[in-house]
Amino acid sequence: MISRVYFEDFLSFEKVELEFEKGLIVFTGPSGAGKSILMDSFLSLFAYKEARANIGEIIIENSPVENEAFMIAKGDDVVIKATKKDKVRYFLNNQMVSKKNLSDFSQTIVKFLHLKDTSDFESARLIEFLDKFLQCNDAAYNQLKTSFENSYLEYKQVQERLEKIKADEKKIEDLKEFTQFEIEKIASIDPKVDEYEELNAIKRNLSKKDKIQDAINAASGVFAFNTSVSNALDLLEVDSGFFDEAINELNNQFEKFNDSLSELEELDIEYVLDRIEKLSSLQKKFGSIQEALNYKKQKEDELEGYENISFEKSILEKNEKELNKEVKELALEISAKRVESSKHLENKINHYLKHLYLSNAKIHLIEKSVDITGIDRVEFELNGVSLETISSGEFNRLRLALLTSISEFEIVSNGILFLDEIDANLSGKESKAIATVLATLAKSYQIFAISHQPQLTATADQHFFVDKIAGKSTVRKLNKEQRIDEIARMISGENISSDAKQFASNLLSE
Repeated sequence: MISRVYFEDFLSFEKVELEFEKGLIVFTGPSGAGKSILMDSFLSLFAYKEARANIGEIIIENSPVENEAFMIAKGDDVVIKATKKDKVRYFLNNQMVSKKNLSDFSQTIVKFLHLKDTSDFESARLIEFLDKFLQCNDAAYNQLKTSFENSYLEYKQVQERLEKIKADEKKIEDLKEFTQFEIEKIASIDPKVDEYEELNAIKRNLSKKDKIQDAINAASGVFAFNTSVSNALDLLEVDSGFFDEAINELNNQFEKFNDSLSELEELDIEYVLDRIEKLSSLQKKFGSIQEALNYKKQKEDELEGYENISFEKSILEKNEKELNKEVKELALEISAKRVESSKHLENKINHYLKHLYLSNAKIHLIEKSVDITGIDRVEFELNGVSLETISSGEFNRLRLALLTSISEFEIVSNGILFLDEIDANLSGKESKAIATVLATLAKSYQIFAISHQPQLTATADQHFFVDKIAGKSTVRKLNKEQRIDEIARMISGENISSDAKQFASNLLSE
């Protein structure tokens, strides 16, 4: 619940600091005092409205949600702040947050009801309500729904694979021809890993063969001094082993080159250069010879797959048929349970509608194409007509009955509810009915509302009065005597009569 709110410098308000309790919280006051401005400022901290205050802060005590991104656990206190200078900045538990992310978070904890919001009657939302009701009251339903979802996902995977195969089948010959061409391009070269480097080494040796030969010939004269060097070392009484080893190694290297020279002379230089060019083209295209070989293997596997496509298609068609049957059977079983739960919800809604001087709400489950939610589409009607044709007052009362029913079934998390003009333009009888239902809903929600009628105002757990004097707006919490005076003003106007005060006192007592 919201435990505290603080604002500075917004329109006609200089400063607002209020503390709240659970239940129904009502704001009243003369027209133009700033009630809507104040409510919009509350909503701006949840990103429902544009921020107007230079500084705003709201504290949510014992939050019913958890959010890993902002390290919020269930039961934690949450602080939302907004500052407005050159631009608006939002903070969630002292961590800067975008308006979009704040809005996403807010919708898990705060609900703002206004006439343009029909989301509670969307089929997907109502299906979610029915499923939560069943999960709370039918131990086997959760397993049934999980089985359906798993089967449906498997069915879609098989269906997608089958559709791809059928699409491939139409162009299979072109695909086979292209794949075979790609394989043969690499196979015709038949590259080996490290071959490119080896051939380039040979090319380098060939290019400097004559220079190496001349250098070896010029250096070979050193061998004529072997005996002289050995004798000199003996006279110096130095072991000549190191010299002998060096001369032998030098001789081996020269002989090794001479042997390779004869091999190089036998090579077809045109073949080597052509081979290097082909391997180079593969390297440029694939990055390396190994990658070219990997690509060739991939294409060989694809070609094998194309050859086996008819067999795989027949297997998939069989699986698709079996899964389709299984999905439909599970969906029908789920639908039957939803129809049963919808009757419970429908009865509860009509129970509250009776208090709201409406009746005959109907919930219809219409069969649709199967998807991850099943085969049900939910439609609402009131007195035999669709919701698009009912009045705004009827819509407000129907939605109120729906929310109260859902909260009584405990299939939604308790949260915070802001109501927009909930009792505007209603008769006293209708306003009293709404007040009675809101009192029930306030057991599950902390509700904030602007009231225009004494009946709803008298039902409030907390009553705040908004006033404007000399262009400056203020808001304060009223005690019992002050509430009687304010409700009497709402009844009789600025000139409060004794009858109005007595009526107001009686309303509060009720």
